Amino acid sequence: MYGLNRKDTVLLLIVAILVAAAPLLLNPFPDTSAMGKTFNAGYPDLMQRFVIFGIFAIGFNILFGLTGYLSFGHAAFLGVGSYAGMWMLKLLSINVIPAILFSIAVAGAVSLIIGWISLRRSGIYFSILTLAFAQMAFSLAASVLTPITGGETGLQTSLNDPRIMPGFLGGGTVNSAGNIPAPSLLGMEMSESFILNVGPWAFTFNWGYYICATFMLLAFYIAIRIFRSPFGLMLKAIKSNQQRLNYTGLNTRPYMLTCFVISGMYAGLAGGLMAAMDPQVGAERMQWTASGEVVLMTILGGAGTLIGPVLGAGLIKYFENIFSKINKATLEAWFGVFPDWMTDLLVTLVYPFIGKGWHLTLGLIFMLVVIFLPGGLVEGGQRIARLFRRGKTGAGALKPAE
Repeated sequence: MYGLNRKDTVLLLIVAILVAAAPLLLNPFPDTSAMGKTFNAGYPDLMQRFVIFGIFAIGFNILFGLTGYLSFGHAAFLGVGSYAGMWMLKLLSINVIPAILFSIAVAGAVSLIIGWISLRRSGIYFSILTLAFAQMAFSLAASVLTPITGGETGLQTSLNDPRIMPGFLGGGTVNSAGNIPAPSLLGMEMSESFILNVGPWAFTFNWGYYICATFMLLAFYIAIRIFRSPFGLMLKAIKSNQQRLNYTGLNTRPYMLTCFVISGMYAGLAGGLMAAMDPQVGAERMQWTASGEVVLMTILGGAGTLIGPVLGAGLIKYFENIFSKINKATLEAWFGVFPDWMTDLLVTLVYPFIGKGWHLTLGLIFMLVVIFLPGGLVEGGQRIARLFRRGKTGAGALKPAE
């Protein structure tokens, strides 16, 4: 289907079904229950982060997973895409489509310049160069380019924005209350939601989430085509032994530069969607920690795999937004069934790993994955699947005659 083999088509359909059903799957507990208040993740803001950072990680995986080139500067393209999208929302229309397209174009142009310089080196030197460019971009956005970026305050939409095409695809200059209009598509704001009440459950279906999810599925489909294409095979050959390819007389730089630009455009798309979901952009999106975060997402999920980066992005964002909310009072309620001395002991032992200490738990998970599952969560799933297949094969095998 659409240039995919059967296996890839099934994978794409599974991802599409999971994304469509996310508002249901991420709310497994009744909203009024203690478990629901703690662990339910089916609210619009978090679901949007899941798919946006999934796009970011998919794009990074095209570079790192296929070629082995580790970039510590991809946050620069995320930030550039966010600023470019915000300026489109201010100058052209509040509609998100021009903002997203301009974000991709500007991020692609910036990644072309940075890639052309950085790819003159490989290995750790390439990583350091990308990190240096990202930090320069952060400094420019935070101070030097204040008239364009808003400096430390950031950039946001306002009622005084010109918007030369205010009515484009349902846009406008003010909302129904006369306030700053929210980013929209076809007249529907990105924050617009429909709540479905089913008994004690309340499922939220958000318009902005499904717009982001559509872009993520498109990005995922393009990534599959890249992985299976002759271009993708050449990138894998570069990862395997670039020096040998150079000895054959093949110039690998055009392939690497193209891959770098594609990866940067994915980051720009994620940045544009972030601006569309939250029309206030700051320089913090360009910090080195954002670049390190996408590295963690890719490695945790499984570098070089198709679905791995999406899983890694979901895991880290879940920890950041759900696991980090668990506090000491929650632990005391959980362990309250035990004697007081045991409750105090359990709370003392567990508390450093939750709440503000969630990074410690994430670090332990990352360490265990790197040591025991180098292929990330995808490898873990494959091992479990093999165990089940081995069990079925063993149960159905014929015993030798006595």
